[in-house]
Amino acid sequence: MPTAPRARASRQVAARLAAATAAACTVLGVVAVTVAVVAGPGPGLTGYVSEAGIAGSGYAPLYLTGVFALAAALLLLAVALPDTLRPAAGLLAAGSLCTVLSGAVTCSEGCPLPPFERTTVADLVHGGASIAATACVVFAMAALAVAPRTPRRWRRLAAGAFVLALPLAGAVALAMLTVGRGALVGVLERIVLALAAGWVLVTATARASTRIDTRR
Repeated sequence: MPTAPRARASRQVAARLAAATAAACTVLGVVAVTVAVVAGPGPGLTGYVSEAGIAGSGYAPLYLTGVFALAAALLLLAVALPDTLRPAAGLLAAGSLCTVLSGAVTCSEGCPLPPFERTTVADLVHGGASIAATACVVFAMAALAVAPRTPRRWRRLAAGAFVLALPLAGAVALAMLTVGRGALVGVLERIVLALAAGWVLVTATARASTRIDTRR
């Protein structure tokens, strides 16, 4: 086999393996975070997901394991995307870094955020990183949806997820500013995060099962 085709074949195998691992990390992350949130001592649907990871919580290690697994999933999916989809890959990589920061800097009890609650620097860093991570994933959907070289199946998945995620994310932001912490924000936050994780899982699975041309 000539050198160039052999190199392309190797990149295909590596990309599909990265995508498969991203899918596995997504499942692991979702399961770990869900168990920590449901079984932990938090306030249920009236609180933030991040409350499962506050210092002193018995489920914090499990929660952080899930968060870092999800960060790995975003980075691996970014690596798995072909060179023709670099904007989306860059957004996923940025989302991965923000997710790591969100896990590394935990919030205080209740994960307070302005304008209704008094916050610490750690609360602001954690909240900002979490919001940025979600935004990066949502805009990665848009980047895949509009890129001319995106495979049709991926484009449809990305477009559908973006159409759902954007207004929901906007509703979360508006509710946080006008209502504050409560059941409305808690439920909307969980829907947005579930949608983002589901899109990453489906896209990673599609990439792992698809052979495409990785050349520019």
